[in-house]
Amino acid sequence: MLTYSKKPLFFHIFAQNYKNRMEEYIVSARKYRPLNFDAVVGQRALTATLKNAIASGKLAHAYLFCGPRGVGKTTCARIFAKAINCLSPKDGGDACGQCESCLAFDQQRSMNIHELDAASNNSVEDIRELTKQVQIPPQIGKYKVFIIDEVHMLSASAFNAFLKTLEEPPSYVIFILATTEKHKILPTILSRCQVYDFQRMTTQLTVDHLMYVAEKEGYTAEPEALGLIAEKADGGMRDALSIFDQMVSFTGGNITYEQVAKNLNVLSTEYYFQLVDYFLEGNVQSSLLLLNDVLNKGFDGGNFINGLATHLRNLLVSRDAVTLPLLEMSDKMRAKYQEQAQKCKPKFLYQAIKLCNDCDQAYRTSRNKRLQVEICLIQASQLTEEDVPGAGRRPARILKPIFTEQVAKSQTAASSPVSAPKADATVAPQPQQVAPQIHTPAATKANINQPKVILRNVSFKHFGSKSSDDTKTGKQEVKYEEITINKPLDETLLKENWFAYVNSLPREQMAIAQRMRMLQPVITGPSTIELTVNSPQIIHELNDLKVEMEKFLRPRLQNSNLSFTFQLAEQEEIKRTYSKQEYLQELEKLNPSLTDLIKELKLEFD
Repeated sequence: MLTYSKKPLFFHIFAQNYKNRMEEYIVSARKYRPLNFDAVVGQRALTATLKNAIASGKLAHAYLFCGPRGVGKTTCARIFAKAINCLSPKDGGDACGQCESCLAFDQQRSMNIHELDAASNNSVEDIRELTKQVQIPPQIGKYKVFIIDEVHMLSASAFNAFLKTLEEPPSYVIFILATTEKHKILPTILSRCQVYDFQRMTTQLTVDHLMYVAEKEGYTAEPEALGLIAEKADGGMRDALSIFDQMVSFTGGNITYEQVAKNLNVLSTEYYFQLVDYFLEGNVQSSLLLLNDVLNKGFDGGNFINGLATHLRNLLVSRDAVTLPLLEMSDKMRAKYQEQAQKCKPKFLYQAIKLCNDCDQAYRTSRNKRLQVEICLIQASQLTEEDVPGAGRRPARILKPIFTEQVAKSQTAASSPVSAPKADATVAPQPQQVAPQIHTPAATKANINQPKVILRNVSFKHFGSKSSDDTKTGKQEVKYEEITINKPLDETLLKENWFAYVNSLPREQMAIAQRMRMLQPVITGPSTIELTVNSPQIIHELNDLKVEMEKFLRPRLQNSNLSFTFQLAEQEEIKRTYSKQEYLQELEKLNPSLTDLIKELKLEFD
């Protein structure tokens, strides 16, 4: 019997201890909820205003606390309600915490402070019950405070029933309304309240508070891991503390960046750092393999592209000390971003961010989503190469030298041991008789060592002639001279080439291109074209493109002196529409005797 009696007793003691420990546990969001204004995180200006109002005794009858979730709206409402009912408040405006009113509030037995959840009590009957409680004066303290949380959930009829009480409550009643959706509150309610807008928590403030909680609880945490929790919380301190408790349970109190990223299913920034290095190296193969590894781990391609765009944005702001404060993260991570940012040129970052943005827009409607991401990575890997089509830049427009075959023959004859033909036997070809260049294998081979010559408005009058020095050295020099063409402008040809230029503009200038399609170029002189626009801003943008437009149109219109002028259109005067009463007043100004006639006949408007 003794053997069997000890076993149930042991399990009873174990179960009781386990139950006690479970009852003692309180989540961090409740355990570290602020009890006074100084403990509120991230709302210094707002809490200072409330403390000054309490100290000076200038209290409004209705307050509206609005802002995102988990930033301290309800907490500040409770602290404020406790402080204004304190029987012996401190000099700064905080409650003493020792008087009967404060003790009753802490023990949740205060009859002067009432909380109402408008999400579940949003009917007219609930508001009528509240108005009945308003008529009962406070038993202890000066004020009876009603905290209505999620007030935007009240129905329209409940709002209307609440208006009169909210506008003219008894002198001992104060209403504190809290909401996350200020735009849903009726304007008639907003006009009756003092509105306080709570700020979203910054990443650094959240990290500092989480580090404070970790030290209090005896946990170890990496700043980078807490920064990841803060980013996941998206500005809400309550959400951050909830995630923090989850990570403590997962890691056993030793919170590391890798474990947090794994548990929250967040892609580590190491992937993005490695990917940008591949971009700078032009390593397309490694970029695609890295994407394959990311997708195999279950991450979505759209989230991957969004994360890459954020990483590139962080690199961009890390390049300049002025924009460095925009990078909300730990000092160690900020130094890492600065190190890689120095390797990246601003132009590369601009183009890479645009590629990610275009990919994100196309990803939602694309049938082959993986291919869309792969194309983005391939283009980003080619951004550092020169003159790569499709890499975010337009290929250089260089005219290849013509007469390749004739030059090759001349070089062959010059290098041959047989004496070269006489200079006067060479026939100089005329520009208008020249056929387009034909790339034959022989011509290409002979032209390997030929310099690239850009021929634009040139004459071949001296082509093929040799000087005495050239005859001795066996070299032949190509000479050309510029000629000027001033052909009269043709209106039809102008319009065709105008639209050809507009269509050649890149996607970055789509806005100005759309405006230019609506313009009608007018020939005002032998070599001048005028554009009439209705905005000085458009003139400013056209001035930036003026040189490029003239270079584009001069060879096509065969006018070397072509130039553009811009004219601002005259603005039409806006005629005012008068009402009947205003029209009569204008007539009375023109003829004062009309007023006497109206009075005498006793005329009135309908």
